[in-house]
Amino acid sequence: MERKTPTDAVAKGKFFYLMKHKSVCGMKQPDGKYVQFLYMDGRIANAAKITGNITDENELKLLTTAEGFKSFIKGIGINAENAPDSKGKPETAFFCLQFYGKKDPYVSGTTIRKEIHLSGAEEYIDLSEVEWSGDDNVVGQIRFEFDTPDVLADVTVKLYTYPEFEVPEALPDRIVDTTSPDFKAMIARSVTNYGNTERIAKALRDAKDGKQVTVAFIGGSITQGAGAVPINEKCYAYLTYLKLCGLAGVKPFTNVSYIKAGIGGTPSELGILRYDRDVRKNGEVEPDIVVIEFAVNDADDETKGVCYESLVRHILKGKNSPAVILEFAVFADDWNLEDRLSPVGLRYDLPMSSAKCAVTPEFTRKDQENALIRRNEYFYDQFHPTNIGHVIMAGGIGKILEKAADSLLNGAEPEIKANPVGPASPAIGCDFDDVFLIDRNSIPSDVKVDEGDFTGTDKVLQAVERDFDLTLTPQFTDNYMHTSGTRPFTIELDCKALFLIFKDGSSPKMGIADVFDNGALKISCDPHKVGWVHCHPMIVFNDKETGHHKVEIRMHNGDEEKEFTILGFGVVR
Repeated sequence: MERKTPTDAVAKGKFFYLMKHKSVCGMKQPDGKYVQFLYMDGRIANAAKITGNITDENELKLLTTAEGFKSFIKGIGINAENAPDSKGKPETAFFCLQFYGKKDPYVSGTTIRKEIHLSGAEEYIDLSEVEWSGDDNVVGQIRFEFDTPDVLADVTVKLYTYPEFEVPEALPDRIVDTTSPDFKAMIARSVTNYGNTERIAKALRDAKDGKQVTVAFIGGSITQGAGAVPINEKCYAYLTYLKLCGLAGVKPFTNVSYIKAGIGGTPSELGILRYDRDVRKNGEVEPDIVVIEFAVNDADDETKGVCYESLVRHILKGKNSPAVILEFAVFADDWNLEDRLSPVGLRYDLPMSSAKCAVTPEFTRKDQENALIRRNEYFYDQFHPTNIGHVIMAGGIGKILEKAADSLLNGAEPEIKANPVGPASPAIGCDFDDVFLIDRNSIPSDVKVDEGDFTGTDKVLQAVERDFDLTLTPQFTDNYMHTSGTRPFTIELDCKALFLIFKDGSSPKMGIADVFDNGALKISCDPHKVGWVHCHPMIVFNDKETGHHKVEIRMHNGDEEKEFTILGFGVVR
């Protein structure tokens, strides 16, 4: 089925699509505006490849720098209109293209801002008329700004090129048929292991009987809902929750509770440290089903899977004997860490669903006109799925839930077998099964802390949409912030392993901190390596036996007057 091509009133030469019929929804910001952020730093070339069908390596390289972008692109065309199901119907919005600066990424670069009409007609920005700052480094982000809430819009962004460049035509638009038998068969192949579904069946039976049941999701930005619009209603986590409620025959938000605990850009190394806080609410909640999604984030897990398996084991050993489902997301280059992580699922006979197994055979079909799903239809950007992508992810987990529900049709009572963790050896490792989190508000009585010059509290923190809420919730608010001074932060305790969680960022005011254990330098923490406001875990030490440790965190030589924020610690006794 063909889609209507965005209106283009004036011919402006050759172009390619950077975005095509992308859904946007403004999220409330501290200044009262409602903004959809679309991050381009490190992603614009992939967007041009996926959506614009650009294959020329030189052209893709030009997009990665401000200088190259300006030599390649002469203008920007924007089509935007209110989506049919939008509750808010404003006539105008603002389109912003921000270049990150060399001196201060978020301040010193050029920001192009243009009011656009939400009518579907193309608005054009002639880049020759822009006043450039002179400090532009890279294309950083695109924003759509609205003055009112509840606005859903369909947007298309074209990049018009100078005449000397050749750009290919994009594939024609279409509406993906998600109801066809072939599409449903594609979703079914995402289930790589149905595993033991008895714990899921018990949760469904309890929900049917009116008992309180909690379904939780922990992972990275995809679990947070990135790419889904609106992020709280169309993400795979909420779609899965609705599926489970339907199978149990209950209304959402009655006796079945929903916890969504995704944090963008973070691996299971952070997940294992925050599970008890973010999912179990420090013991107030015992979930019945937990979905884990870290397959595209765990490249940043320095333990190469030990943290992932420790998280799985930690959940399985919970008081409520929760079911665990493993979800393997995928990036636009067909990459994930399923080969590393799936042995953990097989070790404990866990249900596993792989988006990669469902969609990559379609991406590589030669007859793309007949593919059930194309790359540009599945991906919102190079990392995150579109609404349809989230539907596919939820569909795979839904097949697992259906199998568990089928086992209840004959009236059999689910039989929960012995703890699957048991005494046997793990698939990868289990060093951190019993880790717990320490922050400023949760210091055990036998742990000594001297804050030194880390006496402040950082308020500029990574913030995420939790559960069904659209409000951004700051992470690790009980932190220790250094702004000036030479006195170290000191923590003295008996333990076997210690993680430090610190804040990343791009501000030039931030500095490096060195971490010493019993006088020996263990790690140096540079908040600029990641380059955006982000929660960063690192292992200080992981010993075989418990010992006494005096850990000092000092600002690196020359950075004594710079900022550094300790978000918390993970401790294994």
